[in-house]
Amino acid sequence: MTEKFQNKYRIDSARLLGYDYSQPGVYFITLCTKNRAHYFGEVVDGHMVLNDIGKIVEQEWIRSFEIRKELLRDEWIIMPDHIHGIVLIVGVDGAGTDHGLVTGADGVVETHGRASLPLPFHRKPRSISSFVAGFKSAVTNQINDMGKMQGESIWQSRFHDHIIRNANEMNRIRQYIANNPMNWPYNRKNSQSNASRKPDR
Repeated sequence: MTEKFQNKYRIDSARLLGYDYSQPGVYFITLCTKNRAHYFGEVVDGHMVLNDIGKIVEQEWIRSFEIRKELLRDEWIIMPDHIHGIVLIVGVDGAGTDHGLVTGADGVVETHGRASLPLPFHRKPRSISSFVAGFKSAVTNQINDMGKMQGESIWQSRFHDHIIRNANEMNRIRQYIANNPMNWPYNRKNSQSNASRKPDR
């Protein structure tokens, strides 16, 4: 049910073992809607057209980076049932990483906002998980304030992340994100085909 990136759908590990997701770095993240429902709008002639909920998502995505000085946003896109974005953790002083020059990264991982965390539960501040949790909560609250989907979450609990390791990879992922609306018919068909073979976890 998940779109392919680098010819993979998912891996078994929920986190990249031993990696500090609050350290300076460049991350490609994907957030999907619950059951991949098309909550955010539709693609028309290769362009994404946001509905009211999609506009809330857009507003809160932009706002998230305005209130978090340790984060920068790069290429991003809202699609009918998911968001792709490149997020940079640069530290509160705005320093600490170069676009694509990231060390200590190895492979593609899938994260869970509550998975693989030490007990008692603790989400590290200024981390990717903390950012995603705050963003999802802000969107949900705004939707509830509109009187839509009261008490329900629109989000899939898991989110996907990939640690970007170099400038070539950065540019390839930027292009992948930018081309998402144009490739929507193919990606949608591919996603539905995968869902029929293997249900989402």
